[in-house]
Amino acid sequence: MSDSFERLGLSPETLGALRRVRFTQPTPIQVQAIPPALAGKDVIGCAATGTGKTAAYVLPLVERFAGRKGSLGLVLAPTRELVRQIAEPLGVFAEARGLTHTVVIGGEDMSAQVEALKAHPTFVLATPGRLVDLLESGSVSLYRMEGLVLDEADRMLDMGFLPQLERILAELPRKRQTLLFSATLGPDVGRFARERLYKPVRVEVTRSGTPAERAEQRLYIVKPEEKSALLLTLLAESDSTALVFAKSKERADKVLRLLQREGHKSAVLHADRTQNQRRQALEGFREGTYRCLVATDIAARGLDVEDVGQVINYDLPHSPEDYVHRIGRTARAQASGVASTFATSRDKHVVAEIERIMRGQIPRVPVPREDPVFQEAWTRFLASQKDPGPAQKDSGAAPGKAQGRHARTHGKRRPR
Repeated sequence: MSDSFERLGLSPETLGALRRVRFTQPTPIQVQAIPPALAGKDVIGCAATGTGKTAAYVLPLVERFAGRKGSLGLVLAPTRELVRQIAEPLGVFAEARGLTHTVVIGGEDMSAQVEALKAHPTFVLATPGRLVDLLESGSVSLYRMEGLVLDEADRMLDMGFLPQLERILAELPRKRQTLLFSATLGPDVGRFARERLYKPVRVEVTRSGTPAERAEQRLYIVKPEEKSALLLTLLAESDSTALVFAKSKERADKVLRLLQREGHKSAVLHADRTQNQRRQALEGFREGTYRCLVATDIAARGLDVEDVGQVINYDLPHSPEDYVHRIGRTARAQASGVASTFATSRDKHVVAEIERIMRGQIPRVPVPREDPVFQEAWTRFLASQKDPGPAQKDSGAAPGKAQGRHARTHGKRRPR
């Protein structure tokens, strides 16, 4: 296996850009995907989140389009956040070769995007929905595109983007290079790839469904009403940053309120937040303004944050494959971390499905019910059950009983 970027066939200009951003050694997915992509072949790449997939497709396309004019490369990703994150490394490497790019996503001024497209940037980075809007209005042309990237292809299909993808593909030339990257390669992705790619080179550096190796996994079997006490206990064990996943917007907001009341600087990320609020939450988490980021699965893919100390699955994901993406948020690049998952007795079938796709069991860990932090939170919960005042039920409970109110929500009402 190649142990340096020099051996992958990259130009001196690109190697210089790699040194400037301190990319010293290629990851396995880069070693295996870059040479066939440089040769113009279609590629299917499977690797766990955080293993360097972006550079694996950005670098060969930048090399192929260097010195040429017009819009030649289209990169599609399922979420606005992921598109923005792709834009950062692409911008660095494209600029080194005199190439340009623009970002086309929902939630931002479409007229400004139309103007940017008129300059014929080399690369267009887009979410499927906004790109289709621009196609329908006649504001973008894809007939000259020679390279297509589908990043997080499984996620795009899971999110129901197949009609938009088919609409976009119909506008692209039949003769093109397609690079499809995904953390899991399920039946839907396989069917899509067979129909849309030409003799692809398959690169699978981890088995489909394999989590990042450096993530230490822990599974806690808890009562629903114990989740909040366990969350506070895990946060008290260290001062590391924490990405906390909840399964709905309402639940995420409740967890956020709990953490804020307990003195943990926290932000939330879900679909009801405005684009500006999302950006502020992500930047604040990256920069250390917030210790905790509470998120729904909108952030499970493509969340580019270095050194996340722990991922906490307050709720299990809707899709077993999303478990892999969630815990991949810790153990990015050369980092390591802990991924803790809370499961109730009703979640047994979901846990079994997760373990099936991972081909291994998640280590069970005893719930630390004797820990002083857990006991204090649990005592507050029990007290709130005996005397739940009306003010506490509705809003603005005193900090001393906030924990109990939060836990009681889980205990008496099924989460949506």
